[in-house]
Amino acid sequence: MVGLTGGVGAGKSTVSQMLADHGAVIVDADAIARAVVEPGTPGFQEVLDAFGDEVLYYDGMLDRKALAALVFRDPVARAKLESIIHPLVRQQSDLMTALADDDAIVVHDVPLLAETGRTEAYDVIVVVDAPEDVRIARLLHSKGWDVAAAKDRIAAQSSSAQRLAIADEVVENTGDIAQLQIHVDALWERLKQRATALEQ
Repeated sequence: MVGLTGGVGAGKSTVSQMLADHGAVIVDADAIARAVVEPGTPGFQEVLDAFGDEVLYYDGMLDRKALAALVFRDPVARAKLESIIHPLVRQQSDLMTALADDDAIVVHDVPLLAETGRTEAYDVIVVVDAPEDVRIARLLHSKGWDVAAAKDRIAAQSSSAQRLAIADEVVENTGDIAQLQIHVDALWERLKQRATALEQ
């Protein structure tokens, strides 16, 4: 059971995909968080009850951009949203984990692992890290955000120091994709060794 985390723009999703390519079972909290608030789900109705029609598109779909803009500048609103989504994500994550093979390396891709404090649920915590200026540059390029929006999103998460404090493994993602692949290949070998040790 691996907890994989990293601040926005650090490259966690890329590392997650590389681990999947090695054969890890990925439980993606972001993907689950989107699924549990799709129209027709109990989570969707809870979000609507909490935040009203201002977070809906005209066609009745959830306007995730409007919701994000609302909660990332308001700690009370963010806590309210998290109280709705986090339990639903945990429930689905637990189900996916239960369905994995007994000898699988299950990687839980959890952006807010440091914030939720569920580190005891994992055998290994992997943190993907990069300096803030590098992360901002990536967010401007990949998301099309401006500097202020990138800084707001970074500030809404735990600091790098808080994430590194819970890390068993750190993947430094400051170079190009080839360098990252080398780091992840080495990480995968260490994870396999840890899994073997746990089995014994």
